[in-house]
Amino acid sequence: MIAPSILAADFARLGEEVRAVEAAGADWIHVDVMDGQFVPNITIGPAIVKAVRSATQLPLDVHLMIESPERYVDAFAQAGASTIAVHTETCPHLHRSVAQIREAGARACVAINPGTPANAVREVLDSIDQVLVMTVNPGFGGQKFIESTLRKIEKVRGWIDKGGFDVAIEVDGGIGPETIARAARAGADVFVAGTAVFGTADYGAAIDGLRRAARG
Repeated sequence: MIAPSILAADFARLGEEVRAVEAAGADWIHVDVMDGQFVPNITIGPAIVKAVRSATQLPLDVHLMIESPERYVDAFAQAGASTIAVHTETCPHLHRSVAQIREAGARACVAINPGTPANAVREVLDSIDQVLVMTVNPGFGGQKFIESTLRKIEKVRGWIDKGGFDVAIEVDGGIGPETIARAARAGADVFVAGTAVFGTADYGAAIDGLRRAARG
């Protein structure tokens, strides 16, 4: 599945941009939330998520790159988030955070940074819907794919398959026609794409190209 990230969209035309990628065949809309503390950038809050929700019927995949995400889970769920991702690095009580997301009515996703061991998600695989493996260091779009994260994707895929868990693996960062096939072979099945979609002249062609490349 292809999830265009609105971080790379034209915010002056955000509703139009979201409708355009939906019409172009996107599966989800990815929303990057940054607080300027956990990551060195500040982006959007629940009000923008609510606005995006009104512009599309697609699931909203909301990635909380923020400190103390438990303070905001309910607000983002109420704004229309379908999936909410929290980082292992910001959740000392990860099981509790995952339970909070599900109680709020959203799919629960746990994200891990490139420098975080895969084991950080192993103990919650029976409690979540998705793992987000960051393939760049979070905070900015347009970064280069970190090749060593492929081994992490493979590890997580192995645990999911062995345990029979119904858990998707999402990748975010540096995803484009040149990298998506390697991520797919490693075991990823949801691909966040920012400039690889919004940075092109033809969103439909870009999404189709990514999907074909992922299938090999």
